[in-house]
Formats: sequence, C-alpha cells, structure tokens
Amino acid sequence: GFLNFFLSNKANNQIINDVLKLQDSYGHNKTGKNQKIQIEFVSANPTGPLHVGHGRGAAIGDCLARLYKASGWNVTKEFYYNDAGAQINNLTQSVKACCQNIPKDAPEYPTDGYHGDYINEIAKAFLSMSTIKCHGQNIKASGKIEDTESIKNFSVAYLRNEQDRDLSAFRTEFDVYTLESSFYLNGKIDSVVKRLNEQGHTYNKEGALWLKTTNFGDDKDRVMKKKDGSYTYFIPDVTYHLDKWERGFKKVINEQGADHHSTISRVRAGLQGLNKNIPKEWPEYVLHQMITVVKGKKEIKISKRAGSYLTLRDLIDEVGCDAARFFLAARRPDSQLVFDIDLAKSQNNDNPVFYIQYAHARICKVLEEWGGDISTLKLDTSSVLNSQAELKLIKSIGIYPEILLQATDETAPHQIANFLKDCAAELHSYYNDSKFLVKDDKLKIARLCLINSAKHVLKNGLDLLGIEAPQRM
Repeated sequence: GFLNFFLSNKANNQIINDVLKLQDSYGHNKTGKNQKIQIEFVSANPTGPLHVGHGRGAAIGDCLARLYKASGWNVTKEFYYNDAGAQINNLTQSVKACCQNIPKDAPEYPTDGYHGDYINEIAKAFLSMSTIKCHGQNIKASGKIEDTESIKNFSVAYLRNEQDRDLSAFRTEFDVYTLESSFYLNGKIDSVVKRLNEQGHTYNKEGALWLKTTNFGDDKDRVMKKKDGSYTYFIPDVTYHLDKWERGFKKVINEQGADHHSTISRVRAGLQGLNKNIPKEWPEYVLHQMITVVKGKKEIKISKRAGSYLTLRDLIDEVGCDAARFFLAARRPDSQLVFDIDLAKSQNNDNPVFYIQYAHARICKVLEEWGGDISTLKLDTSSVLNSQAELKLIKSIGIYPEILLQATDETAPHQIANFLKDCAAELHSYYNDSKFLVKDDKLKIARLCLINSAKHVLKNGLDLLGIEAPQRM
C-alpha cells in the first residue's frame, strides 16, 4: 500500500518565507565542508578553434563546478593544454607551409596538416609580425619563415587566445591553466618514468619501453616510450594527475568526451604503479557522448573556417549563449545529443530555454505592476494558499534544495534543467489560473510572496546552468 503525506499550511508558508529570506543562497548546502575539489574540463589541444563537442564539455564541466560550489565545496576549475607532441608539430608545419604559399591540396603540404582557413589567418598574422597577448605574456611573431620555433610559439598562443575568447563568450572561465610542456621542462615526466621503473612496472620490448598496465586491470600492456625516444600521450597525463594529487586534490573530476574512455584505465594504472597511496578509482570521470547539430532538419557537420567540424563560436553566434549552454547541458552526459538550432532559436513554449526564462520574466512583470517594495514581502503565518496550482508550485519550490544536492552527488547537471522545466510549467499554470493584484490585500501579498519565491528559485537554477534570468522578454 501507499502512505501519503501532506504538508500543513504552516509548513508551506515556511518554505516560501525561507526562500524570501535566503534568496540567492536558497537551496545551497554545506555538505562539501569546504573540501578541495578540482574539476578539469574542455582541455582542448591548441591546434584549432573549439568545436561543439568542446562546447558540451564546457557546459557540463562549468555546471558541475557551479553545483559543487553551491554544495559547499572549494572548487578549482582547470584547463590542461596538450601543447607538446605530434599535433603541435603538425600545426607548426601547417602554418609554415601557408607562410610559404603552399596550397593545402599540394603534395608538399604536410600529410597530417590542418586545412581550415584559420591556418591562413595565423600565417598572415605571423608574417605581419603581430603580437598575441596570452595569459600575461606577449608573444611576438618573428615573421621569419625559417624560424620554426617562433611559428610554433606564435601559433599556439594565437589559438589559446582564440579559445579563451570563445570560452569567455560562453561564460566559462578557469582558475588554473596547466601546460603539458611544463612537465617536460621541469623534469617531472622523466621522474615519473624513473619511479615506475624503480617499482618494477616496466619492461623493454621491440625497442620500446612498456608499462605493465595489465597488473592494474587493463586488457593489455601499453607503450610508455616509443622507439624514437618520445613518450606516448598517457605518460604526460599520469604526470599531470600526480601533480593534481600532490597539490592536495583528494577529489578530482575529469569531464571529457567519450573518446577518452580508453585512457581512464591507463592513467589509473600509471598512478597505481607509482605507489603513492592514490585510491584505485581516482580520479573520477564524467564522459559526454557525441553531438549532432541539425538545422532545417539537415545535419550541419562543418564550418568553413575550421575546415572539418562545427565550431562552438558558430553555435553561439547562431543561437546565443543561453540556448547553447542549456541545450548542451540539458541531457545526460552519457546520452547522445541532437542539437536542433531551429528549436533553440524559437520564441515559443516548445523551446525550454524560452519557456523557463519567460516564467521568470512574467513574475518580474507582475511585481513591477504591483509597484511595492519587493524586499518587504513576507508571508503572514495565517495566510492560506491552498489552490491546486498554488500547492503544486509550493511543492516544486520546496524540492529544489533536494534536487540541487542530488544533481551534485550524481554529477548530473541535466537534473537542474529538468527541474527548471517542471517548475516553470507550474508557474505558467498558476499564472494562467490566477489573479495576483486582487483587492483582498492579504491574499494579494500571499500570492506575490509565492511568485517572488518562485522567481528566486528559477533564477538560482538558471545561475547553476550559467544562464541569464531576464526581467523582460
């Protein structure tokens, strides 16, 4: 059987007054106890503009950081640049070829080179001896085609600067930027390899150095150092994560694309092999699936500027930051996402972003028409709000703290998006069903208190998604 519980009028009134008192902090909790947590996300190679997959990672990662902060954690948001290795060499050679006016379809153009128009833009800026300001440093191009080192440094700085601008337009900022190259310069990668050797977890085979990752649950051993003396990509990753551990982050979440799934076991194996008392399931991972962008019921696959993929900037320019963030975060990360541009741009109730923001704007309009001092609104304990629409809206407001906590525990920002749609639906139903500026002053104040508390909850939820709560639409 079932046991039904009903909140008393007193309890309902207390929920409303709690929201009116706490306002922006309603729903926040202190379960994190100010513990340190590091959330790494985006971490795109500085070899081209950010694509929509990076955008999904940015939306999910930034929302996770906001959730954990609201739950009392001391959050550090971090971006890791893979600014070393073969891809950077390919970028450098591509820009150099463009500086030499070698067509991208010519046999002389690098086989693994990049073909987007942005390569031409970098080459033009390099030849004109431009200066790029990147994270406090001024990187000036020498303009000399034979100066490969200058081409590399300038190209990486150019693209890092561009990625920063795109992320800023996406309302996503980071506390720490870490460069892969720094671990080569400070000797930490060599130190990690030496430690793994000393612990007996390596062996030589076919001219390469291997790590016994099968000792830690991997399906096969992995090459650490290739015949040519260069390291495979996961050794710098192990070094980077050791650095995270040594910085005191006992809880770390990596938000990455699903194509990084195979790296999880390798990184964890390398960390276990170091014998540094790092937990077996550390770090944690949130992996997002691929995105399909459609417009006019047709899939959009490429951007002329990027050459082979759709950029995050294209998406922001097309639908705006609010819609882009909501649609990219509103599905479970492990589910594939179809991003419908036409729906995201629509100004009707089929568009969930419009629907939620319109609910907030509707409340603001009523409060403006009332003309009183909103800060004085407080629900009288003897007031009775008991219509079905009122009770449903109060219930939605009351469960918000629980939803926030659950979304944090389950690393699931899409739960906030789902909650906001439901809460907005209850508000719209109440708005369509009721009058607020009635003659009965006590009833009027009670209803204004209710919708004002709903306004705070909608705004708080939108803040967690990094989305604006407009007062007019």
